[in-house]
Amino acid sequence: MGQTAAADIATIGRISAVPAILQVISELTGLRFAAVARVTDDSWTACAVLDRLGFGLQVGDELDLVSTLCNEVRQGHHSVVIDKASEDPLYRDHHTPRTYQFESYIAVPILRTDGRFFGTLCALDPNPVPLKASTIQSTMESFARMLALQIETEENLQRTEAALIKERKTTELREQFIAVLGHDLRNPLFAISAGAEMLLRKVSDPANEQRARHILTSARRATKLVDDVLDFARGSLGRGIPVNIEPCPDLGDALRHVIFEVQSIHPKRIIQSSIGDLSNIHCDRERVAQLLSNLVANAVVHGTPDGPIEVSAQIKDGHFVLSVKNQGLIAEDALPHLFQPYSKPTGTTSQAGLGLGLYIASQIAQSHGGKLEVRSEPSYGTDFTFTLALKKEALTAS
Repeated sequence: MGQTAAADIATIGRISAVPAILQVISELTGLRFAAVARVTDDSWTACAVLDRLGFGLQVGDELDLVSTLCNEVRQGHHSVVIDKASEDPLYRDHHTPRTYQFESYIAVPILRTDGRFFGTLCALDPNPVPLKASTIQSTMESFARMLALQIETEENLQRTEAALIKERKTTELREQFIAVLGHDLRNPLFAISAGAEMLLRKVSDPANEQRARHILTSARRATKLVDDVLDFARGSLGRGIPVNIEPCPDLGDALRHVIFEVQSIHPKRIIQSSIGDLSNIHCDRERVAQLLSNLVANAVVHGTPDGPIEVSAQIKDGHFVLSVKNQGLIAEDALPHLFQPYSKPTGTTSQAGLGLGLYIASQIAQSHGGKLEVRSEPSYGTDFTFTLALKKEALTAS
């Protein structure tokens, strides 16, 4: 028995009404053998059986398809009803009644809603029974239609359950992946950074000091890459980048610190800032600072080298508005893909990195319930703007 047949048997086995249907058919007709059969182009398999004859057929047993009348039902999609095979002009010389030694027989097709053939609902007995004169054919055809609906319901349920199981396994793998990034990679990098900082405090030789600074810079850069991939995993593979929304009275100081850090790394770049009163904003301080850091770093890399970078953070019309403007230009065809993972604002600058900065910034904006937008025009430059509606209590305090 193949895997498909086993699945069909299991499906029928999960339909609780099947035994009752076979019981009703047997009692209505007097036929002592009834079954649900899965019939394909080359097989007949019993999926459910009621046997009061000692016929010997059990669930999972197979018959030679061409030896059955169910093959005719499959080919024509019509019912076969026989009162007394030995006197029936169509079946008195047929091999099937002789092979299985029955006189009365009925089989109705089980058709899926799209018309595909599943199998038959059938019954037989060695004694003749007046089936054609009764309503049993219409009754069994109604049972067959009900079975078809139940079969499809069960199959859909099994697919849904399989998808849920797969999703659970995928979720476990995601969590394992995040754990590896968060522990097995970040912790050693932290140890390297701490060791390099210790060396810098102790060495006096300029050559060794330069080596220690190089180790520290490389470790910090590697840590930043790991953090970006970790945020990507949370944002794209999980439920979004987590944020802790709370009153943030020192947000302005956090944003100024980000600008100071970038300026210290790129002393030749002109970074102008205008930070207003942000004392009543509810947000995740560290994540908003990360968003700004990513936007300013993007402006440093992709803006014109001699053009200023303008940072503005203000409360306007009930919204917190954070913008970073530079004199660079983004190609129009690149704009729709700008906040996708691994994208670059332009294709002309080759820079190290994963291309996740703008994606992570947009995910942070979404996790706050805000939005990150970009405007890029030849006479204007490029402006990234994060907009967040303020809570009512923040507006009242303002």
